[in-house]
Amino acid sequence: MLTEEKNRKRYPESSMEYLPDMEVLEDSSVMKEVLDAMNGYSPDCYTQEDVKAALGKDSLSPDDFGALLSPAAEPLLEEMAQRALQETRKHFGNSVYLFTPLYISNYCENYCVYCGFNCHNKIRRAKLNAEEIEKEMKAIAETGLEEILILTGESRKMSDVKYIGEACRIAKKYFRLIGLEVYPMNSDEYAYLHECGADFVTVFQETYDAAKYETLHLGGHKRVFPYRLCAQERAIRGGMRGVGFAALLGLSDFRKDAFATGMHAMLIQKKYPHAEIAFSCPRLRPTVNHDDISPKDVHERQLLQVILAYRIFMPFAGITISTREGKNFRDHVIGLAATKISAGVSTGIGSHVEEIDEKGDEQFVISDERSVDEVYRAVKERGLQPVMNDYVYV
Repeated sequence: MLTEEKNRKRYPESSMEYLPDMEVLEDSSVMKEVLDAMNGYSPDCYTQEDVKAALGKDSLSPDDFGALLSPAAEPLLEEMAQRALQETRKHFGNSVYLFTPLYISNYCENYCVYCGFNCHNKIRRAKLNAEEIEKEMKAIAETGLEEILILTGESRKMSDVKYIGEACRIAKKYFRLIGLEVYPMNSDEYAYLHECGADFVTVFQETYDAAKYETLHLGGHKRVFPYRLCAQERAIRGGMRGVGFAALLGLSDFRKDAFATGMHAMLIQKKYPHAEIAFSCPRLRPTVNHDDISPKDVHERQLLQVILAYRIFMPFAGITISTREGKNFRDHVIGLAATKISAGVSTGIGSHVEEIDEKGDEQFVISDERSVDEVYRAVKERGLQPVMNDYVYV
């Protein structure tokens, strides 16, 4: 109890208060626009006629997007799927991109009540050194993958910017595309990581419900809601080619969170038209010390609705489906709306090379344990083209 109280005192009482080392984007109104839109969104106010009208438009407004996320749209999922497939084929053909995540550290300073890396959880903590990172990356590259997503727990002390930069430099030797899913940073730090080889930054806002967010994030830098929400904009200003958006569906009202995620991505795309935009669609998963965690009312049917709505609202955006979901669901949505799928996944620390004993516990329990070859074949069997790289440097 004393430890918890001490941890609370180290951070602002209000989750809306920045810490001194955090960059504030004084000239940006994106957060206010996103929250205003979400707070004005009422999923239950739509009818099936509103949904049909939205599906009949070439370009959707935010209100049309809201209709596609509403309960009224659930009986029309087949119509939504047909429209989503049309948009996917138009903008992505039959290509599905493969990648894998690599967790290089699971030390974390945040107190997030739902996360396996929670700083109060009694798990095995570990951090790969440069030699181990290279061995892991070499083993992954030998599977044929050309894209990697580097992840850490959110600890600046144990995984500082230079450590992540070193991992990016190593990755550059083996991969054409390097993504990051690490703690939010200032724009100059993102610029440094971009110089080291990083191309893409993904940040899960977890929930856009500020009041709920405060009850779930009790300590650590992650407690500061606006700093996290503005991370993608800082990443773009730091030179990153693309950014990814996600809410962790099941933490709060999933329809409002999905609506806010879409609005956030749309506003950033409008403000920075050169940036590549992508969505992830994670649901809550059981963790090491909480095997009873579930996404509550977000079942596969509701998750499919969210994915389809993202595709129709922002047809140019990439959509990733992770191993949080089972193989049957993942195989169903690739090509239909999702354009990127992970393969050969482990969320533990040090697990791709036999001589490196798995050193650290996983962040969450995955649902699809298939290898890269197995996922590759599954994509082919659906008449789709598995692609290892979608970008050519000249």
